[in-house]
Amino acid sequence: MTPAERIAKLREQIDHHNYRYYVLDDPEISDAEFDALLHELAALEDQHPELRDPDSPTQRIGGAVAEGFEAAKHLVPMLSLDNAYTPEELREFDARVRKVGGLADGDHVDYVAELKIDGLSIALTYERGRLVRGVTRGDGTRGENVTGNVRAIRAVPLKLAGETPPLMEVRGEVYLPRSVFGRINEEREREGEPLFANPRNAAAGTIRMLDPKTVASRGLRFYGYQVVTPQDDAPASDRHAATLRRLRDWGLPVEPHWEACHGIDAVIAVCESWADRRRTMAFDTDGIVVKVDDLALRQKLGFTAKFPRWATAFKFPAEQATTRLLDIAVNVGRTGAVTPYAVLQPVRLSGTMIQMATLHNEQEIDRKDIRPGDRVLIEKGGDIIPKVVKPIVSERPESGLKKWQMPSACPSCGSALVRPEEEVVWRCENASCPARLRRGLEHFASRRAMNIEGLGESLIDQLVTTGLVKDYADLYDLTADQLAGLERMGKRSAANVMAEIDKSRQAGLWRLLHGIGIRHVGEGSARALASAFGSLTALRKATVEALEGVPDIGPIVARSVRTFLDEPRNRALLDRLEKAGVKIESDEPVTGGAGQPLAGMTFVITGTLASMSREDAAAAIERLGGKVTSSVSRKTSRLVVGAEAGSKLDKARSLGVPELDEAAFRALIMQEGSEK
Repeated sequence: MTPAERIAKLREQIDHHNYRYYVLDDPEISDAEFDALLHELAALEDQHPELRDPDSPTQRIGGAVAEGFEAAKHLVPMLSLDNAYTPEELREFDARVRKVGGLADGDHVDYVAELKIDGLSIALTYERGRLVRGVTRGDGTRGENVTGNVRAIRAVPLKLAGETPPLMEVRGEVYLPRSVFGRINEEREREGEPLFANPRNAAAGTIRMLDPKTVASRGLRFYGYQVVTPQDDAPASDRHAATLRRLRDWGLPVEPHWEACHGIDAVIAVCESWADRRRTMAFDTDGIVVKVDDLALRQKLGFTAKFPRWATAFKFPAEQATTRLLDIAVNVGRTGAVTPYAVLQPVRLSGTMIQMATLHNEQEIDRKDIRPGDRVLIEKGGDIIPKVVKPIVSERPESGLKKWQMPSACPSCGSALVRPEEEVVWRCENASCPARLRRGLEHFASRRAMNIEGLGESLIDQLVTTGLVKDYADLYDLTADQLAGLERMGKRSAANVMAEIDKSRQAGLWRLLHGIGIRHVGEGSARALASAFGSLTALRKATVEALEGVPDIGPIVARSVRTFLDEPRNRALLDRLEKAGVKIESDEPVTGGAGQPLAGMTFVITGTLASMSREDAAAAIERLGGKVTSSVSRKTSRLVVGAEAGSKLDKARSLGVPELDEAAFRALIMQEGSEK
């Protein structure tokens, strides 16, 4: 078989398996086998660049970062939908359809009912079956051209199967599964980034990012629901139900729970059946979209200035209640993020007594003009998190209510709050702030930081409450008698904890840098800084320019480190840690020497390894000259995959990074170690 024939065969196989995975939800091969096909294709295309094709599965992600997004016009306006909230309003919609459509009172209209996915509307243009453009809804006439990012979504086929119209727009929804959303927010919280409010916001923010590589790593999915062709072209079919089937035949994912309904009573039954069942879906859905099935009748019904007359969205009722907003307080997190929340007069909502609700940030409070003392409407956002929807302004006293203002100082420690220009979140930069301390101490003592066994949540709470520990350095001034005097702490337990605290003095520089909670500095960044500077003394003298010169340390991390080191209380804390005997030198700087077997290779570890801790795995890699980082990129040489691997595995696969399971990893380090 010639290289050209093998490349063609591989592309055909990969497209087939993508279809099985994303459209049919019925894969035929394992992820590892799929990756092997993709890697073989990439290698062949590298060897034979003349055989590259822009529609190849290897060409989803371009290397260049876009400068921004240009406006692009839709084939026909991409209108929003009118809403219905009750069965009566659905019947009124049906009556309008029959009246404008010229149908008799007894005639039943055929409808299609589809789950309304809470994502971002997108229009994909295909010419002769090839994806040429992806555009957001925008203002309905023009949207943002996000083609590069759309190509990075694995669920979107670059080339369609079978016969297609010469030119068409496939409209659909880009969304983020709830499980992926949870992982992304966990990662953002670890890095001290503001959390996304919901999966829809995360999807919208992702599709507008300027780096397609990051888009690829986020795990966006896509469902198609409509085909639009130029005015003089015949539609793809004469029924909407047939269009949905044809979309699947072409290789486009379609949400499978749509139902054909004969008459509005059948539609209402479908809507009612999903009121509770929707919570079992992997994505957020806030209603049912009801569409006339007959495309000729749709043409007759036409549009209003804002909506198509042939469709409406039945919105599931949000469980809401009104209560009094007693106060707006703020919460200080581990990374110093200061976020406001509502203190409410207790009210029952969805079977739970609600006393607090999220207010997101200062700008949201100002935009909605929410004031302490207001009567407010609350609901459970995503049926989980209570949120304040709006104030009931008509019930505000004539004398008015005072507008709320974000405090200028941390309510816990009094440090001045700061807000970077590009952010909406205010922060307390004092690492010894009591409000940050509880969660900070848990992180400081964790296995991947200073590794102090026995210093758990309950003991930390007692240490902070009693005032025995006001910052990390106070841990090293504790005595066994002080610990033994606390609840559920005998002399033996106290001695064990003291031994662990004493042992942690020798943890080394990277663990210390990771443990003290510098914003944006995770394990990989801490290792890189420790390796580059060798000691805390040298690091404290480093300029922003010197910090940016460290591999894997970008301008954001560099500025964050410098800001932390410049804060007087943080400087005092570091002095006390050094005085307490905490080791401030790097144990095993990464030399990357040419004579070492893993020199020049970068590893990322994800998931849980059964035979060793991740710390031991990282140490083994570094002893052999390799480098361990916390984030996956194109420069990653291998991803070591343990049980319950997270989003790093998805990102690695999207970038074609080779994987090592635990057995293969052990074989590698044992073989290289014996040959060293």
